[in-house]
Amino acid sequence: MANIAPTTLPASIPSPDEGVWHIGPFPLRAYALAIIAGIVVAIWLGSRRWQARGGSAGTVSDIAIWAVPFGIVGARIYHVITDNQLYFGEGRDPWRALQIWEGGIGIWGAIAGGALGVWIACRRRGIPMPAMADALAPGILLAQAIGRWGNWFNQELFGRPTDLPWGLEIDPGNRPAAYANAETFHPTFLYESLWAVAVALFLLWADRRFQLGHGRVLALYVAGYTLGRGFFEYLRVDPANEIFGLRVNMWVSGLLFIAAIVYFVLSARLRPGREAPETVAGTPAGAEAEEEAQEKVVAGTASETADTGAAGDASGETAGDLDSEPGSVAGDDGGAGGDGEDAGGSGDTGGEPERT
Repeated sequence: MANIAPTTLPASIPSPDEGVWHIGPFPLRAYALAIIAGIVVAIWLGSRRWQARGGSAGTVSDIAIWAVPFGIVGARIYHVITDNQLYFGEGRDPWRALQIWEGGIGIWGAIAGGALGVWIACRRRGIPMPAMADALAPGILLAQAIGRWGNWFNQELFGRPTDLPWGLEIDPGNRPAAYANAETFHPTFLYESLWAVAVALFLLWADRRFQLGHGRVLALYVAGYTLGRGFFEYLRVDPANEIFGLRVNMWVSGLLFIAAIVYFVLSARLRPGREAPETVAGTPAGAEAEEEAQEKVVAGTASETADTGAAGDASGETAGDLDSEPGSVAGDDGGAGGDGEDAGGSGDTGGEPERT
């Protein structure tokens, strides 16, 4: 009987040799592809969930037109603020803060900027923002899970050195100076990716089981994600600003976790259940422009009617003046005739010339 060689598990996770490919003069970055793939998945799942809650098809795509650009700008601003030492100070080039294609975004800035974009779009469409946020939350988590694989291609944002079988191999040029001799590190990108998928699945289950609404799915998303993010931040070794010995992102995660729990509890007490389907329909796409056009038509018609009425009044007044003038002339003539008659009465030939 032939001997079967035992299966050997890999002792580590290799990193890609490169994260940028060139098509002619144009660079194609794996990180950008991961972000785009995540956005596509988030829109797809968000659309399905929004329609299941009573919303109309195409609404999430319209919302994304606002949310995605605002999210990208917010992500970059957050990164520049929290890691300002990379762009400002002696020997630094502030213009690099605008070069987002070189990498450097912050998830909390992306969420804040994206939320602002969603708020603007929802107001324009007459849609309750909490309902839209609940529909989008699981998809956003999946987008984050996919986007984290861009860090794998870039060999960045990894954790401390480790000898675990799933340790991540990092090239010497990408290792921190303090760990130049370490070969494998905690794959925090993988930890966060798996955690985001797990939280997304939990949200889908909880939403179906308890009919969550009024922003409570979003609150669970924030609470669940920050719970894991705090641990991942603890493992990371990339340079970051600290407050009282803790990374800024750990403080942000802790504060958002508390805020999310408080909101969830208060919302459940004050507004139990889920929004009625008829309240989330909103205004169809393009309806705002149609309404504005109709308002202009109505305003123009009213203006024309007012002008016509004014012209009619003016014509009436003119006609009245013209009607009264002959009467006045006739009255004058009548008076003259009377005088003639009187004159004729005083003489035999006085009245004849007046009648002629």
